Amino acid sequence: MKKTIVGLITPHILRIVDLAQNAEAGINVDWHVKDAVAKTFDDLGHMFNAHDLLEAYIQSLELGAKEAGPARSYYARVLQAAASQADRMLKERG
Repeated sequence: MKKTIVGLITPHILRIVDLAQNAEAGINVDWHVKDAVAKTFDDLGHMFNAHDLLEAYIQSLELGAKEAGPARSYYARVLQAAASQADRMLKERG
């Protein structure tokens, strides 16, 4: 079976979404978010299309944060923090 970009990044996005939902419940998830983003880079970074996968991951997180709206500010902040960290890591990677 052929793997798609969506199929490869979805579990990583869902991990951040779960953490964002925990943040809405008042749980401090900062370290967990950093760890989840780092694990995503470890998991996807060795693939031949790693740059495309990581770009899609970042875009999905940014879109989710944008669509969350003002009523879900904690949720949106977690998604945006993960996207920002991933973007920095991708730029450092070159």
